[in-house]
Amino acid sequence: MVKRSLTEAALLERAEFYLYIVTAALLVLAAFGLLVAALVEMVEEIAGGSYVRALLHLLDRALLVLMIAEIIYTVRRIAHKKRLEAEPFFIVAIIAAIRRILVITAEHTADIDIRDPTFQAALVELGLLALIILALAVAMRMIPIGQRESDL
Repeated sequence: MVKRSLTEAALLERAEFYLYIVTAALLVLAAFGLLVAALVEMVEEIAGGSYVRALLHLLDRALLVLMIAEIIYTVRRIAHKKRLEAEPFFIVAIIAAIRRILVITAEHTADIDIRDPTFQAALVELGLLALIILALAVAMRMIPIGQRESDL
């Protein structure tokens, strides 16, 4: 009976490992697809004369690809070390907040009116995002050094 449960546990562990591999492969494909789509969008927008918009979309997509790359890294570490680590999730969250800051900034550069409620809401959101980034960075630094060291 004990031998059977060990075999079942090993089988589940192997299945889990393959799930991580398939998930990582799908994320890699999605990242490459996103990069290709970003380049196509950029060319279309440049052809239409929207140079700034083309660069902003490219930057937005590039940061999204960085988030996906960090998630792939996290999946790889989980598959290799067989334990969940917090630091990669902090990094993904920081990149996501920075990405949102860039989008908000790009959307509101043309219509700056301090009395406009929409602009005020954007300023509040930017402030909150800055606080979130600061909190995430502090939380990441609080992780014990032994858990932060990378051996991959």
